[in-house]
Amino acid sequence: MNAARFIARRIVPQAGMKSPFSGPVVTIAKIAVALSIGMMICTIATGRGLQQKIREKITAFNGHINIQAYTDNASDVSVAPVSTQQPFYPYPAPYLKDVQRVDAVALKAGMIRTEAAFEGIVFKGVSARYPFNVLQEYLLSGRMPRFGTEPSNEVLISQYLANRLHLKLNQTVFTYFMKPERQSYFVRPFKVVGIYHSGIQEFDATHVLGDLQHVQRMNHWNADQVGGFEVHVTDFDRLPEITEQVYAKTTSILDTHSITETYYFIFEWLKLFDFNILIILIIMVLVATINMVVALLVLILERTKMIGLLKALGMNTASLRSLFLYLALHIISRGLLWGNGIALLLLWIQKQWGIIHLNPENYYVTVAPIAFDWVLFLLVNVGTVAICSLVLLLPALTLARIAPAKVLSFE
Repeated sequence: MNAARFIARRIVPQAGMKSPFSGPVVTIAKIAVALSIGMMICTIATGRGLQQKIREKITAFNGHINIQAYTDNASDVSVAPVSTQQPFYPYPAPYLKDVQRVDAVALKAGMIRTEAAFEGIVFKGVSARYPFNVLQEYLLSGRMPRFGTEPSNEVLISQYLANRLHLKLNQTVFTYFMKPERQSYFVRPFKVVGIYHSGIQEFDATHVLGDLQHVQRMNHWNADQVGGFEVHVTDFDRLPEITEQVYAKTTSILDTHSITETYYFIFEWLKLFDFNILIILIIMVLVATINMVVALLVLILERTKMIGLLKALGMNTASLRSLFLYLALHIISRGLLWGNGIALLLLWIQKQWGIIHLNPENYYVTVAPIAFDWVLFLLVNVGTVAICSLVLLLPALTLARIAPAKVLSFE
């Protein structure tokens, strides 16, 4: 058996525990490692969870890629019609790779007026094929609209609009839309069958979801004409690449842009999370390594006589260095055990009960979401051990300067 490992195993149980000098230092080092690893795991899980949840919300209501006709007026939601006779609709495979589904939609600007107030809206018309189940988690009350062969008057509105207009479930509201000639307006009665809350103010403040056939009739479009398509991809991380592929597959009269371009200010803000996470990881690693360096130096200084004796008996410096690195790894392992256990417990509690709440006006979510990745979990642990082990080689170099003759002469 390796001599350094054998000696380390014998002295590990009392390494720094019974000494009034090194005991508190070793305990502080374990706590520092535990807090550092716990903070890193929680930071990554909550940061990535927030990024993932906000992306899911935006894409659930808008899709990953939007396809529509070219228009000179970017602010006009009533764009030129697009034919549904496209090779990628309604079934994108195999024409478009890495695309999950394609939904036909159309937008129409309007206004809802009640006895108490009025609000400008964007009526988003969707077809009967629209998968309302993806919006189910954002439904606060009521149900999703039901569409058939005839235009349905059922609509889904946001909690924001419902509060502003004092609307309740099953209440009928009158909505006004300008005619294409802009000389008069349409009046459409809609029944509120569901109230949703996405947390995205840019969407909640204006959008009402209803039957696509209303927009087609008001714009004098044919049954095979829509405002555009919402494309949902299978891999968000490859969105720029897939957007280019979709653009190459569509005709020259169609414009293609990704959701990161439409809501660029939100996605630029989300990118800052990666930088913040990196800064926290660096700080936590520094905290753990500094405390471990101090603890190892204290253990070396406290056991100089043992070091001198082992050198006198023939143990070389490399073996002594291994001995104290074993002791340091023991301290690190205890800290990792505590830190991982506490972090996993806290993340599980947050996942189950959502104790930590956030301001939706700033973070677009009401509860701090958790996204746990076992690969990142292992990388953080392995990386922490590797960095600490490399840094601890520096204080271990002091072992070469300990002369047995000088140390043992004071015995």
